Amino acid sequence: MKILYVASEVVPYAKSGGLADVAGSLPKELIKLGHDTSIIMPRYKMITQDLTYVLDFPINMNGRTETCIIRKHEQEIGNGKKLTTYFVDNAYYFDRDGMYCHPDEAERFAFFDKAVAEFSNRILKPDVLHLNDWQTGPIALLTRDRYNNKHVKIIYTIHNLEYNGRFNSGNLYHFDLDWSYFTPEKLEFFGDFSFTKAGLLYSDIITTVSKTYAQEIQTEKYGFGYEGILRYKSEDKKLFGIVNGIDYQEFNPAIDDEIYTNFDVTTLNKKKINKQKLQEELGLPVKDVPILSIISRIVQHKGVDILVESMNEILKQDVQFIVLGVGEQHYINRFKMLKERYEDKIIVKDIFDPVLAKKIYAGSDIFMMPSMFEPCGLSQLISFRYGTIPVARRTGGLNDTVVGYLGNKEEGNGFTFWGTRTEDLIEVTNKAIQTYSDKDTWTSLVERAMTQDYSWAHSAKEYIKLYEM
Repeated sequence: MKILYVASEVVPYAKSGGLADVAGSLPKELIKLGHDTSIIMPRYKMITQDLTYVLDFPINMNGRTETCIIRKHEQEIGNGKKLTTYFVDNAYYFDRDGMYCHPDEAERFAFFDKAVAEFSNRILKPDVLHLNDWQTGPIALLTRDRYNNKHVKIIYTIHNLEYNGRFNSGNLYHFDLDWSYFTPEKLEFFGDFSFTKAGLLYSDIITTVSKTYAQEIQTEKYGFGYEGILRYKSEDKKLFGIVNGIDYQEFNPAIDDEIYTNFDVTTLNKKKINKQKLQEELGLPVKDVPILSIISRIVQHKGVDILVESMNEILKQDVQFIVLGVGEQHYINRFKMLKERYEDKIIVKDIFDPVLAKKIYAGSDIFMMPSMFEPCGLSQLISFRYGTIPVARRTGGLNDTVVGYLGNKEEGNGFTFWGTRTEDLIEVTNKAIQTYSDKDTWTSLVERAMTQDYSWAHSAKEYIKLYEM
């Protein structure tokens, strides 16, 4: 099969969140499974790789002509195989600082969608068009209605429904659509125009990034107004949940040159060296106490409210705590207030630093994920890989991947809880700390976590089955 994977961000070119990791990893696995797979994304100003010109063509934007330049870059992925990433280049829309949150966001991604639809339908002609998140939703509509292409299979993946591309109705004009499309049966969404609704209605198959999240988004609490459409799609057997994987070459403590010392499940004593080096680099006292950490966007839905209050109690014990992430300043300030109270026990780094993140995964003992909702989550999968045990709330992909040790000592790989109270998180974290003090039990838990397989190998095969339906 020829597959075109469409995303607004892709590792190693541009990243703001987990979508970029998925988009940079899944296509590689599809190629390894024998499928002709390529990616297409915007060419942002931050992209510094040496790109090759492919072709250009005009795009009508509100009565004026904008030029779309298609460029490409190739990555070697092993065994003589390459992954080609195409870029939609236009200086007016994409030669700016930052990927998102510009005043003309709808117009920018309308240009991208029209360019991808033209390139896909007239030039590349894939068998499968795999779209990701709101930025790509209208490509499904354009493919079906503008290009009258009924042959290509269209997959639309929801990575986080909270971000759903909702704009005022005037943005229909960017797509050259008339008002017949602005109805509740089509693109109208509570008085606005929805990019996500276009993807949901005009795709053949909808996927999301865990089985639990596929159920959650059919409820009012997690559906953000789309739950009715999603329930209908589920009843029609067109909605599926597939847990994300991670790139086991990129996240591999045995060969990772960005951590202090390499280790694997047979050399866990070297994980202790990473812990000591991490304490030294961050200025924490070097001693054998549990290091708790969080690497995340510091926002409400990540459970930051209960985490801050819980750590105010947990830090009374002989533990250390590391925070790495950017987000809402009032939450970051609350962590810094904890730092004032527990100066030699907590480090707060309000930066985006992927190298430091890997050092924290490798050097920590317990990874905190008290998310209010988490479509899939990659951090718990990475923490497994580096032998760091998650404390996670049972929601979304966390429910699908983290098995509570306290309830299942044979298969447990972390510590889980259901509630949303500070007391719930304190209780389960204290049990994790108590378990850490039993070195034999803790070592067995770490070994079990590290030997699980959350690579893309299994999940990619599930996507192939959907492509072939």
